[in-house]
Amino acid sequence: MADKILIIQTASIGDVILITPVIEKLHLFFPESQIDIMIKKGYEGLFVEHPILNKVLLWDKSQHKYNKLIQLLKQIRSEKYDLVINVQRFASTGLLTVLSGAAKTIGFDKNPFSRFFTTRIRHDIGLKDHFIHEVDRNLKLIEPLTNAESERPKLYPTKKNLITTAKYKLQKYICIAPASLWFTKQYPEDQWIDFVSKIDSSFMIYLLGSKSDNDLCERIKKLSNHCNVINLAGKLNLLESTALMQDAAMNFVNDSAPMHLCSAVNAKTTVMYCSTIPEFGFGPLSDDAVIIQTNEKLDCRPCGLHGFKQCPELHFKCATTLSTNALLNRL
Repeated sequence: MADKILIIQTASIGDVILITPVIEKLHLFFPESQIDIMIKKGYEGLFVEHPILNKVLLWDKSQHKYNKLIQLLKQIRSEKYDLVINVQRFASTGLLTVLSGAAKTIGFDKNPFSRFFTTRIRHDIGLKDHFIHEVDRNLKLIEPLTNAESERPKLYPTKKNLITTAKYKLQKYICIAPASLWFTKQYPEDQWIDFVSKIDSSFMIYLLGSKSDNDLCERIKKLSNHCNVINLAGKLNLLESTALMQDAAMNFVNDSAPMHLCSAVNAKTTVMYCSTIPEFGFGPLSDDAVIIQTNEKLDCRPCGLHGFKQCPELHFKCATTLSTNALLNRL
């Protein structure tokens, strides 16, 4: 029994969403325990009014990040955690885990400091003949404390989020999140435009993303000439976007964070996979989820676990060979 538990995951938004099953299962087995998380500053909006979490610790990586990490270490040691669970394989968080002062520390064996954890769990990246989802990889860390059953990611849009997005739900609608941090993980802009131009006019279309995605969404809106497109990029926060996607007739996303937002509220999802493959273990987990990927046999695919700023082979066939009709069929 651990009275105070800290979970560490300071990577991307998607990675943070995929630790929520760990939060849910720990709460299920240890309902009286205090559960805190440590994440990258900027992603705390995912956990506003979260019904389980006690505290969200933030690592500001924007400047002087290692000085900030030392400050966090002092805070963590003062909390006197009984259990620290490190979901990452980075040396910085590994050292933080070792120096946390917790009686029990758990992490993956690929972390450079894992030899000093009290429990090390093998980390495997899935392949076609050995598939394991990231959720289940993460849950392996607490399997000795709980059980081997899987859990779905879960986020909790607030009442305020639901009120804010209610005005967008007055007619049948779909959501499209066209952007990705990586070029090779993003369905091409001209193909998004072609798809939107062919969507039945009875659908309202909401384009979602961050402020940096605004120009892309604006071009899709204008060049598609669809009569019912609204660009919401940068206008909704993370939980508001989640609340809107939750009730959409369909959500069209890349292999990126919006896909995980959909999984966290069991929203209908269609995912375009370009350079990456679902076998890596980061795919959609909604009940109604379909993956669209090329039918061509490409020796270069996958070209990496994450993505690149341009296609290494300069042809980008993993994306350009995807069919607009495959997307339209999901409507």
